[in-house]
Amino acid sequence: MTLVSFVVPAFRVQGYLRECLDSILAQPVADIEVIGVDDCSPDGSGDILAEYADRDERVTAVRLDHNVGLGPARNVGLDRAVGEYVWFVDGDDWLVPGCLAEVAARLRATRPDVLVVDHVRAHWDDTVTRSAMVEVFPEPPGPVTFRLAERPETLELLHTAWNRLVRRQFLADAELRFAPGWYEDVSFSYPVLLAADRVSVLDVVCVNYRQRRAGAITRTRGERHFEVFEQWHRVFRELDRLGARELRPAIFDRMVWHYLTVLGNGDRIAPELRPTFFARVAIEHARFRPPAGHRVPDGLDGLKHRLVATGSWRTFSAMRAAGRAGEAARRVAGRARRRLIPPARRGARLTRDVVLRQYQRTQRRRPVEENLAVYAAYWYRGYACNPAAVYETARRLAPQVRGVWIVRRDRVHTLPEGVEYVVAGTAAYHRVLARARWFVNNVNFPDSVRKRPGTVHVQTHHGTPVKVMGLDQQSYPLGAAGMDFGGLLRRVDRWDFSVTSNSFSTQMWERAYPAGYTTLEVGYPRNDRLVTATAEEVLRLRGEFGAGLGELVVLYAPTHREHLPRYRPPFEPERFLDGIGPSGLLLMRSHYFHDRGRRVPPPAARRRLLDVSAHPRVEDLYLAADVLVTDYSSAMFDYAVLDRPIVIYAPDWDAYRLTRGVYFDVTAEAPGPVARTFAELLDVFRSGELRSTAAEQARERFRERFCALEDGRAAERVARRIFLGEMAS
Repeated sequence: MTLVSFVVPAFRVQGYLRECLDSILAQPVADIEVIGVDDCSPDGSGDILAEYADRDERVTAVRLDHNVGLGPARNVGLDRAVGEYVWFVDGDDWLVPGCLAEVAARLRATRPDVLVVDHVRAHWDDTVTRSAMVEVFPEPPGPVTFRLAERPETLELLHTAWNRLVRRQFLADAELRFAPGWYEDVSFSYPVLLAADRVSVLDVVCVNYRQRRAGAITRTRGERHFEVFEQWHRVFRELDRLGARELRPAIFDRMVWHYLTVLGNGDRIAPELRPTFFARVAIEHARFRPPAGHRVPDGLDGLKHRLVATGSWRTFSAMRAAGRAGEAARRVAGRARRRLIPPARRGARLTRDVVLRQYQRTQRRRPVEENLAVYAAYWYRGYACNPAAVYETARRLAPQVRGVWIVRRDRVHTLPEGVEYVVAGTAAYHRVLARARWFVNNVNFPDSVRKRPGTVHVQTHHGTPVKVMGLDQQSYPLGAAGMDFGGLLRRVDRWDFSVTSNSFSTQMWERAYPAGYTTLEVGYPRNDRLVTATAEEVLRLRGEFGAGLGELVVLYAPTHREHLPRYRPPFEPERFLDGIGPSGLLLMRSHYFHDRGRRVPPPAARRRLLDVSAHPRVEDLYLAADVLVTDYSSAMFDYAVLDRPIVIYAPDWDAYRLTRGVYFDVTAEAPGPVARTFAELLDVFRSGELRSTAAEQARERFRERFCALEDGRAAERVARRIFLGEMAS
């Protein structure tokens, strides 16, 4: 018999769902099942569940045709479960590796109705806080079971569905299910404890409870937080139905604590709604107060209870305001102390940069120029990538918009003729940053840029991610040395739009850069050229690189190793050319972070070996090449648009994924053959594996997953949305 049925509801959790499912399926217990319920999610959550169900028989994917909410979605999964126990795990949380072995051992040893497990809060800034279990149970109960009346302090553990496993037959016998609405955990978790004859507590951290920066209900203001009252009404109805009157004081205390927690959270109850919410709490206090009295907490919490009992909103509000003022004063004092210790080297403040930044601030007081758009790419390295494609399309579709590029002084010569520009760091540069309405970049603009009302910031990115990015880099410090994650998030908060090329990118950016932007999942504008290029254009480009008819052109484009700045993959160009034969041409392109200088090849290899690192448009190289050899670079996703052979050469894969971190296994889900050594790479070309049926099938799967949106109109979709306000059809 299946021991544990995991029920995983999914709604707007595409950025986290894979981590959740992987954490369950990797547990060292075989007799499990996973029922994923797509609650008509508008993102890619349902597709992710279907993908896992296709490749793992333990997973069942259920797709609902309309959104029902978290509680009813859990009921759908419960109705399909066959396990002895059910564990409701939210799609944005994840399990601790190996925890299920201890959970299974406890279940088999004690056969409880309910097993409560420990958790930690995993915050978006990579900090972790413990739960209250150690305070509630200073001495762990151990492998015993008890009724709630024997250990009423169990009520003080967090009232969620995901920190407890429940015997499925017990739920059926007790007729317990989830109610609709917000705070649905309340009317399930407390009645479950009230009805259980055998409760057990396992003091082992099993769940990472994700504290999201954006998108969580607990960080969403609105009137729906008033639904908490009806959920507590259900708890008291269940209490009466089950005849557990002796526990009424403890349930009442927990109810008041919860109401005050919700009221005190500024992310939930807007200021104008707090008096009304407080009045409802006072009514609830009078309605459910036990006739025989209840325990009033000590200190400040006790004062809050008494103010609620008397309905004293003004005093309650004044006390809360005084507390906030005191906290603000402490923060100001802390900043003042820090200012008393100046940096060792402060230097003269009235430098040219300071004057220009002041000029930018002055310019920000002037009106936004309604038809001015600023473009940049790769930290002002020139005219390139998605911003260039959007710029070209905008000139055609929205000619009223004046586009201005920002470039470094040493890159001005690379701009196409007729492109208006300003040089980074000049007065003109600071003026356009202050006055523009639109900002289009594939990286972030500097911190000095302020988001003005009415302006639109478009983040196009510059690749589908293989390596972890953004906040996810906090778990891989070697690749994130010197990163200011707080500053990163302030820059991300400026984004209005995030352009992605596929559902996978959307999912990863959502978790790496959590904020309130709108995703434009439309394909990559820079790839339009790969779709629309003619055979004549391809022949012309090949001719520019000296490639004759019938000559095999291979592009080698490895990625950067931030954690190993001096590392170069073991690649021997002359041996490679010998391996592919006399009709081969090798184009080598380093990552844009790398030093562009290379040693001069021997005379015999010079005609067949070109360093194209400085070539301004990588799309030219893709179009000219017959084969791409890369490692963990996003080049593989762009090149796959052309449906030409791709070889993954990953000599340091094990070290790279452990130290730098990756979002998926490129060796298992590659777009073609995989070589782990240079000898294997040569064999791929010599053996014919490059164009084998297996290689073509792998590329087809890869293209279906990552290139489905690349139809040559991505730039048009972006330009119409941001400049003309047209929604995608």
